[in-house]
Amino acid sequence: MAAQSKLADVAFHATCYEYNHPWTSSCACAAAGMLLAEFPFSLRTYTTVYLLALVMRGRIPSLKDLGRTVTGILQSTAFLTMNGSLFVFCVCLLRQMLGGFYFGTVAWLPTFLSSVACLAFERPERRAPLALYVANVGIETLWKMMESRGWVRSIPNGQVLIMGLSVTALMYLYRVGLHKTVAKDPTFKALSLVLGKEEEGPLKTPVVTTSQSSRQAPLNFRCISSYLQLYDRLLKAKHPSCPHKRGCARYALLGGLKPFAGGVGLSVGLKLLLNIPKIFQFKMQWRKQIFNQGSLQLGLALGIFSFLFKTTSCGLRHTLGYDNALFAIPAGLLGSIGFLRFPNTTVACYLMWKSLHLLYNWGISEGKVPEVPNFAMLMYGFFTAVLFHSAILEARSLRPSYYKFLMGISGNRISRFNVKPFEAYGLKSQDQINFVIKKLGIDMTSPFPNFALTV
Repeated sequence: MAAQSKLADVAFHATCYEYNHPWTSSCACAAAGMLLAEFPFSLRTYTTVYLLALVMRGRIPSLKDLGRTVTGILQSTAFLTMNGSLFVFCVCLLRQMLGGFYFGTVAWLPTFLSSVACLAFERPERRAPLALYVANVGIETLWKMMESRGWVRSIPNGQVLIMGLSVTALMYLYRVGLHKTVAKDPTFKALSLVLGKEEEGPLKTPVVTTSQSSRQAPLNFRCISSYLQLYDRLLKAKHPSCPHKRGCARYALLGGLKPFAGGVGLSVGLKLLLNIPKIFQFKMQWRKQIFNQGSLQLGLALGIFSFLFKTTSCGLRHTLGYDNALFAIPAGLLGSIGFLRFPNTTVACYLMWKSLHLLYNWGISEGKVPEVPNFAMLMYGFFTAVLFHSAILEARSLRPSYYKFLMGISGNRISRFNVKPFEAYGLKSQDQINFVIKKLGIDMTSPFPNFALTV
């Protein structure tokens, strides 16, 4: 008990010089050095993002487009550049104001304050997408942190369950027609590519024919021609409330084959794009990289989902005699079986946050839930704080790609913070950082980060 109390005392009385910038005794130089390190990385990142968005428009940009692109690059670069330097400033300021370090002030609170302040530099239309992105990574990190403490336990194919519920919610919004009003989002364009526009809402009420003349004559199965007639009827069978023009069987089968082909093509295309250097060097292992079952998984997931969704929807229309947007719920849940072929945690978290965001917007428009002022900024600050906290104190819980991103933007500072004074928290933070450094092969030969500004 005495040893634990002594460690807690060391953690509280640690200086920001010992912890946050051990290469320089000046807090101002530490913040300025972080600022200088972030600027080129931020500029390079956002130049790539904005130019790619410009190319994706598929038309020759006008002078106005180019001007907006340059302005957007500079504005987003300013936002991202200020984030890290304000973090260092807030760490030092809070330590001086509070007289020492508490568990929440080591990384979480200073990151929250700096992130919310910096997001004000960013364009308003980009704040919600940024918040959703960090929430996507942050919720995965939070889960791993709780799992390491034994508070929660992962279940098999849990990400498939999340993905299925999220897509089902999105499909209901799509069938109701809210994607055209209060729930506008590019995600629905992707859904329309997978399912086609036949299932798009709002629903139209068709004229149902119930005349006796529409009944077909019974088949005599003693004749071979009757089997051909049965086959023809199955292909052309279609309930008047179905929104598609072809028969339901053909509609469902083609609805499964097209997404399958598109998913396989997308997987192969991405693999080819990522391996362009190997292709030109004739080092591409075609059988291992392309011609394998992995290239089929995305296509199978999309194809099975579309086939089961359309089959279930048509079956409900035939059974009940009418169409309803609520049919998207059982159809979406059954179609989610296909996602077992592509259990991706990142996609599941993205779809979950996207569906929650759109449902929240719908709830606000209906007056069912209150609108929280600056909700996107608060969410961005909260989850960015979770990510910084994890990178500094619980590095093994953070996604490796995001740890690399933080290392790049901070000028190789994140792994150089001295977290030994915080061993009292029992997280073995330095051991976790050492593990991640070794796993990612991070070069730590230099004793100083980029732009150390040692004084």
